[in-house]
Amino acid sequence: MDQSPQGQGPDRAFSVHELVRQIREYLEYEFTSVWVTGEISNLRTPQSGHTYFTLKDADAQIPAVFFRNKKRYIRFEPEDGLAVLCKGIVTVYEMRGSMQLSIDYMEPVGLGALYLAFEQIKERLEKEGLFDPAHKKKLPLLPRRIGVITSPTGAAIQDILNIINRRFADVQILIAPVRVQGDSAAGEIVEALENLNHRGDLDVIILSRGGGSMEDLWPFNEEAVARTIFASPIPVISAVGHETDFTIADFVADFRAPTPSAAAEVVVQNKADMLYRIEQLARRLRSQMVHALERHRTHAEQLARRLVTPAQRLGMLQQRLDDLTTSLIDGSQRRLADARERLARHQSALRLLSPRQTLHRLGERHRMLHERLRRSADKGVKGARDAMMTLSSRLHGLSPLNVLARGYSIVYRLPEREIIRDVKKLVLQDRVRIRFHRGEAEGTLDFIEEGKRPN
Repeated sequence: MDQSPQGQGPDRAFSVHELVRQIREYLEYEFTSVWVTGEISNLRTPQSGHTYFTLKDADAQIPAVFFRNKKRYIRFEPEDGLAVLCKGIVTVYEMRGSMQLSIDYMEPVGLGALYLAFEQIKERLEKEGLFDPAHKKKLPLLPRRIGVITSPTGAAIQDILNIINRRFADVQILIAPVRVQGDSAAGEIVEALENLNHRGDLDVIILSRGGGSMEDLWPFNEEAVARTIFASPIPVISAVGHETDFTIADFVADFRAPTPSAAAEVVVQNKADMLYRIEQLARRLRSQMVHALERHRTHAEQLARRLVTPAQRLGMLQQRLDDLTTSLIDGSQRRLADARERLARHQSALRLLSPRQTLHRLGERHRMLHERLRRSADKGVKGARDAMMTLSSRLHGLSPLNVLARGYSIVYRLPEREIIRDVKKLVLQDRVRIRFHRGEAEGTLDFIEEGKRPN
């Protein structure tokens, strides 16, 4: 320190700024680097990105600041209630004259920093719904082209290539080489995912690497990687580490494979197994088609036996036409009677009114209603006529004469003119009459052959 307070008189009084500055210099000289443990409380992070909080224990507390350029070296986010071990310097914030701890490094007490960061990212993304099964995309049954994001020199890519080529050699594989550990790995993985999605010719993507420590696998826990996987329109399979290793990418991906080899087995089916399965399905399909056709044939025969004859159908349609015509006439007559009744009421009311203008206006109203009634009646009659023409056309289509025009004929047994549908009802020397589309013929039976009933 430049000055000492001992022996100082009024003529050498400090300004407030000088006093606070000397206290700050003294504290920073005496406590250049201290390690402090405590619990975080009253934490706040304004838009500047700096974090302010109180570090406390059961008996004391001290304000602390963690500047943004220092925070980037830790992977977890400080939060209230978290017990931490901090390294920093003791200083004074001169504007308020308050002592505070300026932190250079922080790590959680009792938990590894990476583990805490993993849990924080996992909890945050889970709350946003990135792990929701509803967002998982279905893997293609038989992909034509597969993208693989991994290290080109690792064992994972060799396992994937060997297994896919053994199971289905016709599949095309596109490798996107990236670093799978280190500070730049996450950025390369994000870029590879985006590039593969922009191609538009891939059916599925495998994101893979072999096992390793949590530090080695950390790029697959980065939030940017997780969000890029979630945004991928192409299904993504995460195959990171060993079976016991879990990363954030595993939770976000559409499918998690315990190992790279397992991912290769999941992404493509065994070709021989698929061919055998297809053959089995084809046999089942043929069998089911035969059974279905037999059921439909039986059902058709039952319907044919219940089918109404054309003459009966024609009679029912004619009866329906008569009902519609009667209803139309009755309705028109009722509407006409109602209109006449309303007209009579209007005429009676007109007679009670003396002004000539009112009488003229009501007369115009009467003529308008009469015209609307006439048009309505004409429209109703035209509609009935059109309906009758439609029904007549349909009846003509159901006429037996049209069936005869297609080459069929009707056989009658004389003299009772009974229609013969089965040859068993005939005997030799029966006299029959045959009606064709044009003309009829008579004759005597000299030969009868009973054919098989059609299936």
